Amino acid sequence: MVKDNSLCDIGFIGLGVMGKNLTLNLADNGYKVACFDLDQAKVDAIIEQDNEERGEQAPRVVACRSYTELLSKLAQPRIIMLSVPAGEPVDHVCRHLINAGIGADDIIVDTGNSLWTDSLEREATYKGKFIFFSTAVSGGEVGARFGPSLMPSGDPYAWSRIANVLKDIAAKVDPKTGKPIESSTPGKPVKEGEPCATYIGPVGAGHYVKMVHNGIEYADMQLICEAYNVMREGLGLAPKAIAGIFRQWNQGLLNSYLMEISAEVLDMDDGETGQPLVDVILDRAGQKGTGLWTAVGALQVGSPAQTITQAVFARSISSLKSERVAASKVLKGPAPAAVSEQEKAAAIEALHDALYCSKMCAYAQGFQLMAMASKEQGWKLDFAGIAKIWRAGCIIRASFLQSITEAYEQTEDLANLLLAPYFAEQIAQYQGNWRRAIANATLMGIPCGGFSSALNYYDSYRSETLPANLLQGQRDYFGAHTYERTDKPQGKKFHTEWSQPGRPQVQVK
Repeated sequence: MVKDNSLCDIGFIGLGVMGKNLTLNLADNGYKVACFDLDQAKVDAIIEQDNEERGEQAPRVVACRSYTELLSKLAQPRIIMLSVPAGEPVDHVCRHLINAGIGADDIIVDTGNSLWTDSLEREATYKGKFIFFSTAVSGGEVGARFGPSLMPSGDPYAWSRIANVLKDIAAKVDPKTGKPIESSTPGKPVKEGEPCATYIGPVGAGHYVKMVHNGIEYADMQLICEAYNVMREGLGLAPKAIAGIFRQWNQGLLNSYLMEISAEVLDMDDGETGQPLVDVILDRAGQKGTGLWTAVGALQVGSPAQTITQAVFARSISSLKSERVAASKVLKGPAPAAVSEQEKAAAIEALHDALYCSKMCAYAQGFQLMAMASKEQGWKLDFAGIAKIWRAGCIIRASFLQSITEAYEQTEDLANLLLAPYFAEQIAQYQGNWRRAIANATLMGIPCGGFSSALNYYDSYRSETLPANLLQGQRDYFGAHTYERTDKPQGKKFHTEWSQPGRPQVQVK
């Protein structure tokens, strides 16, 4: 069959920040894209930008005024990518494409932040009408434009058709070092290197992995903020001084995108007041729901993800701004104490190590959650592969992820990231300062729930015996919930008749 060069390779619906940049990324990589948005101004804007960027090349992006026109301009079988808000807007587009005449062999790729269970339902709902596929995207607007991290999942047949497209537009890393490869020519796509896109598994798996990515992101951001808060409120350092410390940390073990941008935020002055910009930003954090979904998901499968959950709670308590202002006038903490320069230096070093150890625990919790969900759903997730695609393009990209990749490559069935020899040795080396940093913050009256929850996770996980034995006794006392014995085979249940003289113990069948 002779290809009709007047037709487009890919359709794209939804031209907000992410959709516009993904469309231009596709165009940079040689794909002709037919685009549509309910807001005609967004269609006009991307056409104008494409005209400016393509120079003497033929148009790479084609404007469409309706769903029907979009379908008519695509080579068959069609590939259509969506970047619309999660929930009903996705189904709204799907229904309109069905009415416009989409075919059973056409593929719709959801690139939004959809809840993974919604993807499961959509695959079943639209089966026979078209192939529903999804690829979660991380990297923000810059990543979308020049190379994001992609977490695709769904029908393997659909993956075979779109794999090259997604790998082309994804971020690339050096396969030996794991370091991101930057374009040698600004605005030109990176062709060499290992793409940060790999097939995750059946439908829903990719969005679940992205959900956990965002949960880790919540934790990582909160931990950095706690280090900042101790330095600012406890040690009296100015934002620019903290920015310098963060830049120094970013040269070593804590190298990451989030550390880099945190330094930039702290270094910026407000153009209106001349104060540090961070001082005029209201301390009330927003959230879009993926961190909450991760916390709920952890509770549903019984996975201990307390640092991720604590990060969600930290945003929740930040939202109580007026209550916190009132409480600050009533509730007392410890009196401020003078800190010598030598003590400051030691405290800063301790914070570095606390951030590093807590970060390890946050990632361990995320991977443990994915492992438990993978087992429950029958997904067989490849954790080395997941760590690989997070090394560039995504928000939590960090040199740290190369060590995670190597840990799972060396031990495929690793029960917990902390059990890998490298991570066990790292925490053993730095945990003293981790504990000191938490003690210092606590004595200063500065909240450090992220650091504390991570340490509690570590200490609980390494404990051969936990006080759950007493808890089981309590449950059996008031509710006859039974318990197991340490001197009997696992699975055998016992109950004590607590109210009877002599308190006889019986085995429960």
